[in-house]
Amino acid sequence: MRLILGSASPRRKELLAQLGLTPDAVLPPDINEDPQARELPRPYCARIAREKVLAVKAGPEDVVLCADTTVALGRRILGKPANAGEAAAFLTLLGGRRHEVITAVAVRRGDRILTRESVSTVKMKRLSDAELNTYLASNDWQGKAGGYGIQGLAGALIPWIQGSFTGIMGLPVAETAVLLEAIGYPVWRQA
Repeated sequence: MRLILGSASPRRKELLAQLGLTPDAVLPPDINEDPQARELPRPYCARIAREKVLAVKAGPEDVVLCADTTVALGRRILGKPANAGEAAAFLTLLGGRRHEVITAVAVRRGDRILTRESVSTVKMKRLSDAELNTYLASNDWQGKAGGYGIQGLAGALIPWIQGSFTGIMGLPVAETAVLLEAIGYPVWRQA
């Protein structure tokens, strides 16, 4: 039984390593991640994780693990910004407010698929021009939902969270362990 990580994210690979797991293969799926008309953040995130896990080619006994993370400000989905201008707009919107970070995890073995979502609440401080410009210049916003990664420089901009820190990073470790065990992949094996 092989473990296949369907993600190019180095953070997800690092978080999987917290469980003592190293994927046998890393095969990021190529799917359309555009939200559908009037799609709400949580169903959107769950749909994308499910589509990702279905898009990875694997053998019948292989376990495929995929995840998707989105930032939600109310009903609005803040995905990965296309450029620094969009990142600045996202960060300005989030400044001084609470928002949700949703990470959906999907695992597949054969035709069986299990999914779970982690929803955390995050408060970002209102950013000064210096903070915003320094953060944008760091390029840490690139490839990150909502334009920030809590594990990097943006951690200094977030005074409060409620929920899963690893979920905010992109792979909720507790939920992932439960799903892998449930699908038959031994996370808690004896050495």
